[in-house]
Amino acid sequence: MKHWILFLFSLSLISLQGQETDVDAVEIPEVRDSLGQILNPRYREDQFYLGVNFNLLLNFPKGVTQNGLSYGLQGGFIRDFPLNEDCTFALGIGIGYGFNSYYSNLRALENGVDLEYVVLTDADSYRRNKLETHVIEVPLEFRWRNSTRETFKFWRIYGGAKFGYIVGSRSKYVTNEFVDSFNNPDTENFTYGLTLNVGYNTFNLHLYYGLNTLFEDGVNGPDGQQLEMSVLRLGLIFYIL
Repeated sequence: MKHWILFLFSLSLISLQGQETDVDAVEIPEVRDSLGQILNPRYREDQFYLGVNFNLLLNFPKGVTQNGLSYGLQGGFIRDFPLNEDCTFALGIGIGYGFNSYYSNLRALENGVDLEYVVLTDADSYRRNKLETHVIEVPLEFRWRNSTRETFKFWRIYGGAKFGYIVGSRSKYVTNEFVDSFNNPDTENFTYGLTLNVGYNTFNLHLYYGLNTLFEDGVNGPDGQQLEMSVLRLGLIFYIL
Protein backbone atom coordinates (compact mmCIF):
# COMPACT_ATOMS: atom_id res chain seq x y z
CA MET A 1 0.00 0.00 0.00
CA LYS A 2 2.79 2.41 0.89
CA HIS A 3 4.49 1.83 -2.44
CA TRP A 4 1.26 2.61 -4.32
CA ILE A 5 0.82 5.87 -2.38
CA LEU A 6 4.37 6.94 -3.15
CA PHE A 7 3.89 6.00 -6.81
CA LEU A 8 0.70 8.03 -7.11
CA PHE A 9 2.33 10.96 -5.34
CA SER A 10 5.22 10.88 -7.83
CA LEU A 11 2.73 10.97 -10.69
CA SER A 12 1.12 14.02 -9.08
CA LEU A 13 4.46 15.82 -9.06
CA ILE A 14 5.00 15.06 -12.74
CA SER A 15 1.49 16.21 -13.59
CA LEU A 16 2.03 19.38 -11.59
CA GLN A 17 5.13 20.27 -13.58
CA GLY A 18 3.21 19.71 -16.80
CA GLN A 19 0.38 21.92 -15.61
CA GLU A 20 2.77 24.76 -14.88
CA THR A 21 4.26 24.54 -18.37
CA ASP A 22 0.86 24.52 -20.04
CA VAL A 23 -0.46 27.45 -18.04
CA ASP A 24 2.65 29.52 -18.59
CA ALA A 25 2.20 29.01 -22.32
CA VAL A 26 -1.27 30.64 -22.25
CA GLU A 27 -1.21 34.19 -23.61
CA ILE A 28 -2.64 36.45 -20.92
CA PRO A 29 -3.69 39.99 -21.83
CA GLU A 30 -1.94 43.02 -20.36
CA VAL A 31 -3.57 44.28 -17.16
CA ARG A 32 -3.26 47.80 -15.73
CA ASP A 33 -4.37 49.27 -12.41
CA SER A 34 -6.42 52.44 -11.88
CA LEU A 35 -3.28 54.59 -12.39
CA GLY A 36 -2.44 52.93 -15.69
CA GLN A 37 0.51 50.96 -14.35
CA ILE A 38 1.01 47.47 -15.72
CA LEU A 39 0.18 44.76 -13.19
CA ASN A 40 1.81 41.37 -13.07
CA PRO A 41 -0.55 39.28 -15.27
CA ARG A 42 0.10 36.24 -13.13
CA TYR A 43 0.01 36.25 -9.37
CA ARG A 44 0.25 33.63 -6.68
CA GLU A 45 -1.61 33.40 -3.36
CA ASP A 46 -1.14 31.94 0.10
CA GLN A 47 2.36 30.53 -0.14
CA PHE A 48 3.16 30.44 3.59
CA TYR A 49 0.89 28.93 6.21
CA LEU A 50 0.63 28.57 9.99
CA GLY A 51 -1.99 26.57 11.84
CA VAL A 52 -3.18 25.36 15.21
CA ASN A 53 -5.53 22.43 15.66
CA PHE A 54 -7.23 20.09 18.11
CA ASN A 55 -6.45 16.39 17.65
CA LEU A 56 -9.25 13.86 18.00
CA LEU A 57 -8.51 10.14 18.13
CA LEU A 58 -11.00 7.77 16.52
CA ASN A 59 -11.56 4.02 16.97
CA PHE A 60 -10.51 3.77 20.61
CA PRO A 61 -10.00 0.30 22.06
CA LYS A 62 -12.25 -0.64 24.97
CA GLY A 63 -11.61 1.40 28.11
CA VAL A 64 -9.44 4.03 26.40
CA THR A 65 -10.53 7.67 26.48
CA GLN A 66 -8.97 10.94 25.44
CA ASN A 67 -8.25 13.57 28.09
CA GLY A 68 -6.48 16.90 28.29
CA LEU A 69 -6.00 19.28 25.39
CA SER A 70 -4.58 17.26 22.50
CA TYR A 71 -3.27 20.06 20.30
CA GLY A 72 -1.18 20.38 17.16
CA LEU A 73 0.85 23.03 15.36
CA GLN A 74 1.75 23.23 11.68
CA GLY A 75 3.64 25.56 9.39
CA GLY A 76 5.35 25.59 6.03
CA PHE A 77 5.59 26.80 2.46
CA ILE A 78 3.30 25.96 -0.48
CA ARG A 79 4.19 26.74 -4.09
CA ASP A 80 1.11 28.12 -5.84
CA PHE A 81 0.58 27.19 -9.52
CA PRO A 82 -2.29 29.18 -11.14
CA LEU A 83 -4.27 27.17 -13.70
CA ASN A 84 -6.36 29.84 -15.45
CA GLU A 85 -6.00 33.42 -16.68
CA ASP A 86 -7.76 34.92 -13.65
CA CYS A 87 -5.64 32.85 -11.28
CA THR A 88 -8.75 31.81 -9.35
CA PHE A 89 -7.94 28.12 -9.78
CA ALA A 90 -4.56 26.74 -8.80
CA LEU A 91 -2.58 23.77 -7.59
CA GLY A 92 -0.46 24.00 -4.50
CA ILE A 93 2.34 21.72 -3.36
CA GLY A 94 4.60 22.37 -0.42
CA ILE A 95 6.76 21.28 2.47
CA GLY A 96 6.13 21.84 6.14
CA TYR A 97 6.46 20.69 9.73
CA GLY A 98 3.82 19.46 12.14
CA PHE A 99 3.84 18.82 15.88
CA ASN A 100 1.00 16.83 17.42
CA SER A 101 0.19 15.69 20.94
CA TYR A 102 -2.36 13.06 21.99
CA TYR A 103 -3.44 12.94 25.65
CA SER A 104 -5.26 9.79 26.76
CA ASN A 105 -5.36 7.12 29.46
CA LEU A 106 -3.49 4.64 27.24
CA ARG A 107 -0.03 4.38 28.75
CA ALA A 108 2.99 2.88 27.01
CA LEU A 109 5.39 0.86 29.15
CA GLU A 110 8.87 -0.32 28.24
CA ASN A 111 9.15 -4.09 28.56
CA GLY A 112 12.67 -4.99 27.50
CA VAL A 113 13.00 -4.19 23.81
CA ASP A 114 9.22 -4.13 23.34
CA LEU A 115 6.45 -1.82 24.49
CA GLU A 116 3.19 -2.83 26.14
CA TYR A 117 0.08 -0.72 26.67
CA VAL A 118 -2.14 -0.48 29.73
CA VAL A 119 -5.28 1.51 30.50
CA LEU A 120 -4.95 3.97 33.37
CA THR A 121 -8.12 3.64 35.44
CA ASP A 122 -7.39 6.13 38.23
CA ALA A 123 -7.21 9.66 36.84
CA ASP A 124 -5.94 11.00 40.17
CA SER A 125 -2.84 8.79 40.11
CA TYR A 126 -1.07 10.80 37.39
CA ARG A 127 -0.86 14.35 36.08
CA ARG A 128 -0.68 13.68 32.36
CA ASN A 129 -0.05 10.94 29.87
CA LYS A 130 0.61 11.64 26.22
CA LEU A 131 2.10 10.63 22.90
CA GLU A 132 3.70 13.34 20.79
CA THR A 133 4.91 13.23 17.18
CA HIS A 134 7.10 15.41 14.96
CA VAL A 135 6.23 15.19 11.27
CA ILE A 136 7.71 16.41 7.99
CA GLU A 137 4.65 17.13 5.84
CA VAL A 138 3.95 17.51 2.10
CA PRO A 139 0.57 19.17 1.41
CA LEU A 140 -1.02 18.88 -2.03
CA GLU A 141 -4.00 21.21 -2.64
CA PHE A 142 -6.49 21.93 -5.39
CA ARG A 143 -7.33 25.59 -4.86
CA TRP A 144 -10.22 27.92 -5.63
CA ARG A 145 -10.39 31.57 -4.52
CA ASN A 146 -12.32 34.62 -5.74
CA SER A 147 -9.29 36.88 -5.48
CA THR A 148 -8.11 39.44 -8.02
CA ARG A 149 -4.75 41.02 -8.70
CA GLU A 150 -5.70 44.04 -6.57
CA THR A 151 -7.66 42.51 -3.67
CA PHE A 152 -6.23 40.87 -0.57
CA LYS A 153 -9.46 39.80 1.15
CA PHE A 154 -11.23 36.91 -0.53
CA TRP A 155 -12.98 33.59 -0.03
CA ARG A 156 -11.01 30.38 -0.48
CA ILE A 157 -11.73 26.66 -0.66
CA TYR A 158 -8.62 24.48 -0.70
CA GLY A 159 -9.05 20.72 -0.75
CA GLY A 160 -6.54 17.95 -1.23
CA ALA A 161 -4.27 15.60 0.65
CA LYS A 162 -1.35 15.73 3.03
CA PHE A 163 1.48 13.20 3.19
CA GLY A 164 3.82 13.02 6.13
CA TYR A 165 6.76 11.20 7.65
CA ILE A 166 7.12 11.01 11.42
CA VAL A 167 10.72 11.80 12.35
CA GLY A 168 10.19 11.51 16.09
CA SER A 169 7.65 10.00 18.49
CA ARG A 170 7.73 10.13 22.29
CA SER A 171 5.56 8.72 25.05
CA LYS A 172 5.48 10.66 28.33
CA TYR A 173 3.87 9.76 31.65
CA VAL A 174 4.01 12.30 34.48
CA THR A 175 3.05 11.96 38.17
CA ASN A 176 3.88 14.08 41.20
CA GLU A 177 6.78 11.72 42.00
CA PHE A 178 8.44 10.93 38.67
CA VAL A 179 8.46 11.33 34.88
CA ASP A 180 8.69 8.40 32.47
CA SER A 181 9.61 9.57 28.95
CA PHE A 182 11.05 7.61 26.03
CA ASN A 183 11.03 7.33 22.23
CA ASN A 184 8.10 5.31 20.92
CA PRO A 185 8.89 3.33 17.74
CA ASP A 186 5.37 1.87 17.44
CA THR A 187 3.85 4.80 15.53
CA GLU A 188 3.23 4.46 11.80
CA ASN A 189 5.99 6.58 10.25
CA PHE A 190 4.32 7.25 6.89
CA THR A 191 1.05 9.18 7.26
CA TYR A 192 -1.50 10.41 4.75
CA GLY A 193 -4.96 11.92 4.87
CA LEU A 194 -7.49 14.27 3.28
CA THR A 195 -7.52 18.01 3.97
CA LEU A 196 -10.02 20.84 3.56
CA ASN A 197 -9.33 24.51 4.30
CA VAL A 198 -12.21 26.96 3.97
CA GLY A 199 -12.48 30.60 4.97
CA TYR A 200 -12.35 34.30 4.26
CA ASN A 201 -9.40 36.65 4.62
CA THR A 202 -7.33 35.83 7.73
CA PHE A 203 -9.33 33.13 9.50
CA ASN A 204 -9.81 29.75 7.81
CA LEU A 205 -11.12 26.47 9.13
CA HIS A 206 -8.80 23.48 8.80
CA LEU A 207 -9.84 19.82 8.62
CA TYR A 208 -7.58 16.77 8.33
CA TYR A 209 -8.91 13.21 8.22
CA GLY A 210 -6.24 10.55 8.53
CA LEU A 211 -6.55 7.58 6.19
CA ASN A 212 -4.11 5.36 8.07
CA THR A 213 -3.72 4.44 11.71
CA LEU A 214 -1.60 6.18 14.32
CA PHE A 215 0.18 2.94 15.23
CA GLU A 216 1.86 0.35 13.00
CA ASP A 217 0.14 -2.88 12.06
CA GLY A 218 0.61 -5.53 14.70
CA VAL A 219 0.78 -3.17 17.70
CA ASN A 220 -1.68 -4.52 20.26
CA GLY A 221 -3.53 -2.76 23.05
CA PRO A 222 -4.27 -3.95 26.60
CA ASP A 223 -7.01 -6.33 25.44
CA GLY A 224 -4.74 -8.04 22.92
CA GLN A 225 -6.50 -6.43 19.98
CA GLN A 226 -4.69 -4.34 17.42
CA LEU A 227 -4.52 -0.59 18.05
CA GLU A 228 -6.37 0.92 15.09
CA MET A 229 -6.80 4.52 16.23
CA SER A 230 -6.87 7.13 13.47
CA VAL A 231 -6.66 10.92 13.64
CA LEU A 232 -9.12 13.73 12.98
CA ARG A 233 -7.78 17.30 13.26
CA LEU A 234 -9.92 20.42 13.51
CA GLY A 235 -8.46 23.91 13.77
CA LEU A 236 -7.54 27.21 12.20
CA ILE A 237 -5.02 27.89 9.43
CA PHE A 238 -3.55 31.26 8.49
CA TYR A 239 -2.13 31.99 5.02
CA ILE A 240 0.55 34.55 4.20
CA LEU A 241 1.77 35.64 0.78
